[in-house]
Amino acid sequence: MRVSRSGFLAWRERPPSRRARQDAKLMELIKEIHAESLGTYGAPRIHIELREGHGVSVGRKRVARLMRLLGVQGVHRRRKGRPSEPGAREPVYRDLVARDFTADAPNRIYS
Repeated sequence: MRVSRSGFLAWRERPPSRRARQDAKLMELIKEIHAESLGTYGAPRIHIELREGHGVSVGRKRVARLMRLLGVQGVHRRRKGRPSEPGAREPVYRDLVARDFTADAPNRIYS
């Protein structure tokens, strides 16, 4: 990896950075808020709760990144009554001509 041995050993012995320490504290708060919401809150709501409830100034994308690292996500609402494929909502009409599209003369096939 083109890293000197002394550089690697220095990195390994170095204490965590300020950002890493802040992330660890935020992760604990995120886990707490997520548990209090019974696992329903996602990143936007946790972000609001951190800002308004705990007075923590943090970005929503940072909250989302930390939630991904924790393996935590909110509950998604599912849309009901939507078709799974295009055209599935179009009405189905009875076959009045029994699929016989031949006619002796114009305007002669009616049921």
